Amino acid sequence: MEKRHIDRRLAQMSAEGTTFRTGVNVGVDVTADQLRADHDAVVLTGGATQWRDLPATGRELDGIHQAMEYLPLANRVQEGDLDRAPIHAEGKHVVVIGGGDTGADCVGTAHRQGAASVTQLEIMPKPPTTRPDHQPWPTMPMLYKVTSAHEEGGRRIYSVNTLEFVGDADGRVRALKLVEVKRGPDGFAPVEGTEREIPADLVTLAMGFVGPEKEGLLDQLGVELDGRGNVVRDADYRTTVDGVFCAGDMGRGQSLIVWAIAEGRSAAAGVDRHLTQDTVLPVAIPPTERPLV
Repeated sequence: MEKRHIDRRLAQMSAEGTTFRTGVNVGVDVTADQLRADHDAVVLTGGATQWRDLPATGRELDGIHQAMEYLPLANRVQEGDLDRAPIHAEGKHVVVIGGGDTGADCVGTAHRQGAASVTQLEIMPKPPTTRPDHQPWPTMPMLYKVTSAHEEGGRRIYSVNTLEFVGDADGRVRALKLVEVKRGPDGFAPVEGTEREIPADLVTLAMGFVGPEKEGLLDQLGVELDGRGNVVRDADYRTTVDGVFCAGDMGRGQSLIVWAIAEGRSAAAGVDRHLTQDTVLPVAIPPTERPLV
């Protein structure tokens, strides 16, 4: 999403009376007890930011970063907060592990920083270019797509798994050892004789997220979590702790911004009902609503 849209929304919310406090680590700088003591209702909208890691041999080498360690620095350069990102792809062979939207963002950013090469790896097979029979309309099909980032160059390799990060004498990553895989009933199995190395001076991990971060605020609040580690909500988006509500990825899991917007508006109705015993606010979706897949 272009930043101008976010800036416009922030300006509107400020004009409506919303107070923004930035630079606050909730759960550290402000505890859960303080939040509940100072407010009649608290809405958790912290997202699903607990990233999935890759515990392969050599993971500790310098030059291997999570996508969300890499991408925000590039944004800060664009905003004028930094002259140059501390993690930079200029002149490097970049490998992006993960084939989703976050991985595509890493691909585009690496190109614009002047990477020597960019390779994106995905453990899943290459998707089809047309709707498969088992994903009929109106479900959203899993199709091969070329984003604007991919149009800038690089290559994508499907059906591969990372075996090892190979380092140099100074403890920096210099290559990545991978193997082709085939999906079966018991998961992904390596294909014999397909092991190989590709150069890698900078590796970004973009393999998705596994729910909200528990340490800090959620642990302090003691809210109940479901089997996937997300915050449990009732029909009013209320958690198992009185006066505490939850909307967006923190309760739904990693998803798209349109779901977060709809949930935020719906949770507002639940909070209004909690505070006034009634509400005229519309409910866009229940928390159990899911996309057609």
